[in-house]
Amino acid sequence: TLFCVAGGSMGGMQVLQWAALYPERVFSAMPIATAARHSSQNIAFHEVGRQAIMADPDWRGGRYIEAGVRPVKGLAVARMAAHITYLSDEALQRKFGRKLQDRAEPTFSFDADFQVENYLRHQGSTFVDRFDANSYLYVTRACDYFDLAQDYGGSLARAFKDSRTRFCVVSFTSDWLYTTAESRAIVHALNAGAAPVSFVEIETDKGHDAFLLEEPDFLATTRGFLRGAAKARGLAESEGESA
Repeated sequence: TLFCVAGGSMGGMQVLQWAALYPERVFSAMPIATAARHSSQNIAFHEVGRQAIMADPDWRGGRYIEAGVRPVKGLAVARMAAHITYLSDEALQRKFGRKLQDRAEPTFSFDADFQVENYLRHQGSTFVDRFDANSYLYVTRACDYFDLAQDYGGSLARAFKDSRTRFCVVSFTSDWLYTTAESRAIVHALNAGAAPVSFVEIETDKGHDAFLLEEPDFLATTRGFLRGAAKARGLAESEGESA
């Protein structure tokens, strides 16, 4: 058995899937900033990224390794588009605003005049060194096809019927990629299935990426949930404290 399965974004989808398929093997679960199915908006953003990759001449129909090339330009653009969805308007405004990059006046060219442009280009260029283009296509497609309720006759509550897994669902106020409304839908389904669940919406302007960043309330929530689960599991206090 697994004491706790936790994950954010696509990882949160995996948490929901594991808890639904193997409730007797998952003692506690923490789906973070996620949804029970991908929205049409999210599918649309993913399609932009996929098209950017496949439009790169070096993609070669997916056989770029055989050709000795890589579609780095397309993958970089895909990452840039996706990275925007991980942030919030407030965070971008606070960090960059309309500040120029290493210049006093705009060049009126297609150079990276604004700091936010330079930031996105950096995110794109560094991403290509650590991620494979075809992997990006398949991972985004896996997210798009995810619809947990579909496997249970269209009823998300049926996926968690009489589950004894302890759940803590977490969302962030400024996350517009996986909204609080989508997290609440998961909570409602868990309640309808009579599964034990707690829900925390964390106030932050850090957007979807908040679960990857230093967010004290999120850390406190995680610590509290794990300690409570450890106590319910009958673990010694020292073990619970270490959680």
